[in-house]
Amino acid sequence: MIKMRTTALLLLSLLSPVILAGYSPAQEVPERWTARNSVVFSLANSPDSRIALQRMEMAQAAVDQARVGYYPHIDLSALYGQTNNPMYSFGNILNQGTFISSMDFNDPGRTDDLNLRAGIEYRLYNGGRDRAAVEAANATVEGSRMDLDVVYSRLAFEVVRSFQSMVQAGEMLEARRGSLKAIQASLAVAWARYRAGDLLKTDLLNLEVLESKARENLILAEHGLELSRRIFLNLLGLEEGTVEIDTSQECEQRLPQDRSYAKRPELKSLASAEEAATAMLRAARGGDLPTVDGFASYQYDKGYVLEGEGDSWMAGVKVNYRLFEGNKTSADVAKAMAELSMVRAQRKKAELAMDLEIKQADLSYHQAEQRFYVTEKMVEQAEESARLSRSRFKEGVILSSDLIDVEMRLTDALVSESVAKASIKVAIADLRRAMGVPQFEECMTGEEENR
Repeated sequence: MIKMRTTALLLLSLLSPVILAGYSPAQEVPERWTARNSVVFSLANSPDSRIALQRMEMAQAAVDQARVGYYPHIDLSALYGQTNNPMYSFGNILNQGTFISSMDFNDPGRTDDLNLRAGIEYRLYNGGRDRAAVEAANATVEGSRMDLDVVYSRLAFEVVRSFQSMVQAGEMLEARRGSLKAIQASLAVAWARYRAGDLLKTDLLNLEVLESKARENLILAEHGLELSRRIFLNLLGLEEGTVEIDTSQECEQRLPQDRSYAKRPELKSLASAEEAATAMLRAARGGDLPTVDGFASYQYDKGYVLEGEGDSWMAGVKVNYRLFEGNKTSADVAKAMAELSMVRAQRKKAELAMDLEIKQADLSYHQAEQRFYVTEKMVEQAEESARLSRSRFKEGVILSSDLIDVEMRLTDALVSESVAKASIKVAIADLRRAMGVPQFEECMTGEEENR
């Protein structure tokens, strides 16, 4: 399985199947953006990526917390005190080895004690709860890695869609400019014909209205392009910047053949969640089993009042079995079983949703493809019709209203073709996302693949 490499820390090279495979680190902002380097940069620089990485770090820390039960507890303590309490004083005397037979047990007098103690305790058995907790934590880490892949998958698709939106907005702007230029040329002809008395004032005004409408559309197209650039920068995690795109170096994404969601990171994340829930169920059931602890300690006592000292040790095994705790264990088991059932239901729901996403993305692709073929022919026909109509209008054969209709149809055809062309690329990217396939897997170099 191909692994993702981005600058989002070298840790990404350790992740399991990721959405973007084999990428060199993006060290700086590219001078010209392509769809591929846009995705590479966004995965390293986007706040969403950083948030997901931190969540994975939290999950890894939870594993370390769960492993605490595998290690012994070691304590060191020091205590100094004085007392005339008969019980404590007598204990100090015994610990320091200063007992004499003539001592009054009821009034041994004032004593002091410096107590130094070292102890160790290790849980030998607790019904498998520690192991189950570690397994659950490891499954959660794996799930967080898959969640990171989910973030990358969605982010990569959104970047591709935003990039294509910019391309479409740029083409639309060029179409609007071309339309305005053609209308202005026809308007110049109309003015010449009007001055020659060969054109009615109404026809001239109609063309002037069309020119104003074309200018308005041009303004809207410029605004749309600027807005698409802002959205693009936002996805990349950049506040400002000049956006220069380069479609000549764009990596063509192939259409995936296998219509399956088996590679989807969401599915793998839910599988990890089910594994974690199963482990937590085992941990809950371990509450019905006893615990066994081993312990040992050593202490040294020093007295300055009676000038005595002594040491002692203690070691043993402790077994504890809780007979009744208010049905806590049964409640924990019931909760864990409910959570496991919920995760399994979520997994089934996700499988149905992912299957639907693939079918929808596949339908969108075929629709965009068919639409592009139609609009491509539409543009050819509209361009030829516009060429002929402009020539005939110059010769005074057709009215301005006929020319206006032709110009509007050409502009609409160019816009529709641009939308259809961008829709095909977006649909391919969406289909790859729906199938869990890296967006630019085909573009890896040999050096990247061997890394």
